[in-house]
Amino acid sequence: MLEQTRRLKAPPSAKAPPPPRRQLPRLPPYARDLYDKLGVPRQDWRQPSGRIIAFAHSLIVPAGKMIGKPLRLRPFQMDFIRDVYNPCDEAGRRLRRQAVLSLARRGGKTLLAALIVLVHLVGPAKRRNTTIVSAATTRKQASIVYRFVVSMIRLNATLRNNLKIIDSTKHIAHRRDNSIYSAISAEAGGQYGEGLDLVVYDELAQARNASLYDALMTSLGSQVDPLMMIISTQAPADDHILSELIDYGGRVKSGEIDDPAFTVHLYAAAPDCDILDEREWHRANPALGDYRDIDEFRSTMRRAVKVPSLEATVRNLYLNQRVQAKAPFLTPSVWQAGNTAVDMSLFVSGRPVFGGLDLSSRADLSAFVMAVEDDAGRIHLAPRVWTPADNLGQRAARDRAQYPAWAKDDLIIPVPGSVLDYDFLVKDVGDLTAGIAFQRMAFDRWRIDVFKQSMSRLGVFVDMMAIGQGYKDMAPALDIFEELALAGRIVHGGNPVLRWCLGNTIISMDAAGNRKLDKARSFGRIDAAVAAVMAVAAMKLQTTPMLNIDTIVC
Repeated sequence: MLEQTRRLKAPPSAKAPPPPRRQLPRLPPYARDLYDKLGVPRQDWRQPSGRIIAFAHSLIVPAGKMIGKPLRLRPFQMDFIRDVYNPCDEAGRRLRRQAVLSLARRGGKTLLAALIVLVHLVGPAKRRNTTIVSAATTRKQASIVYRFVVSMIRLNATLRNNLKIIDSTKHIAHRRDNSIYSAISAEAGGQYGEGLDLVVYDELAQARNASLYDALMTSLGSQVDPLMMIISTQAPADDHILSELIDYGGRVKSGEIDDPAFTVHLYAAAPDCDILDEREWHRANPALGDYRDIDEFRSTMRRAVKVPSLEATVRNLYLNQRVQAKAPFLTPSVWQAGNTAVDMSLFVSGRPVFGGLDLSSRADLSAFVMAVEDDAGRIHLAPRVWTPADNLGQRAARDRAQYPAWAKDDLIIPVPGSVLDYDFLVKDVGDLTAGIAFQRMAFDRWRIDVFKQSMSRLGVFVDMMAIGQGYKDMAPALDIFEELALAGRIVHGGNPVLRWCLGNTIISMDAAGNRKLDKARSFGRIDAAVAAVMAVAAMKLQTTPMLNIDTIVC
């Protein structure tokens, strides 16, 4: 079961009866005139959404095509506000505790995020001593929402008189009580104690893990009416925290799960749609032609048809589809072609065996993969992956990986301690390569000097060849591995650790078309994938004669 079970309260097994209808207050004549002047739809006049829409329409647009004009919410924005703020219990308390709005880029999301901050800091949803944060993955993204909030304040005299802007710390304080708003990012780090009333998470899809999200959800736990609002384009992967939340919200919407505290509004094109189908454009971009220029949009889509490498990016960012925007190394269907049983007897049959070693930070994964070829020309892979035993569960949550389960199944080897002991790794490599026709081990140069010192100290000697991680060395290694995988000649037995690392890999390409595995841009750990590529390269790109074990065994 996905990890939202630790983030979301488990729903009751049977549907709860609907809350009794509240008696809505009558609207006084002066409010009717104001609402009519501000363009508040009549359906909202006696609802909480009416006050929020009226507040929004009293503000000025701070940036974009409509800069300097009165803010007017679009229908999709008002629908979202109604769904979040109107459902209440019989005591008048808001039912929603978590809300997700997902649509394509440049669709008015940041403006809405800034508005929600002001609604709770100084507007209709304000309470005394409120603590509000807008969160983002990067400092740059966090500063965008903050600048929108600041600009909206400076364009309105009433807001200027009530709020104090502290640019040095990206804080805004209410002058009459202790209410405060802060902009934070995952990059900046830090701890977030309990006591947050509102979190507006902008572009959660950019988060590489759920650490900040989990910390903020915990911080909301002690408040009476907390609200976590996520406004983001879709994440590219199914196992991303945003994807899990959207999928959960879909089950709530369908009635499969009864959870009145959760809602999701998803605007996305159909998964297999033609990227030139303009009807699908509008499904993912409810403000197309408004916030986003349709001529620019149309030009980009036409260019994506001519340049296939742009299609994944366009589908993710322009059509809000759950598609990997960065180029992965191998597709799942290609990798699945090699999901047949690895013949371990091949490794001890006297056939030449090759290896690849990828060392990481001593607090993370390191991997050694052996490769051997059968009579049909298929390459069988045998991975050995190590990780520190201490804090295994915490790192599993950070990396969104099944480390404890994999360790239980001997798919990864927990090394005693909080860091990897290279003597342990060297001894393991020595044991694995002893008594077989092991030819050579390809390695990445990073930290190899420390590894070699352990080899010398323990008397473990194997032939070694360096394969750099730049374009020059990695390009031919990737080419041969990809060629074999496409032909179904990489046999891996469905090893979940290797599959996970392959799924995390991202390819970078230089101007000459050379490729490399890019650790910095990848979504998670890729060490076993790198080691596998190097093991195959050591076999297929060899330049020295192979060692025949029969010539040295008496």
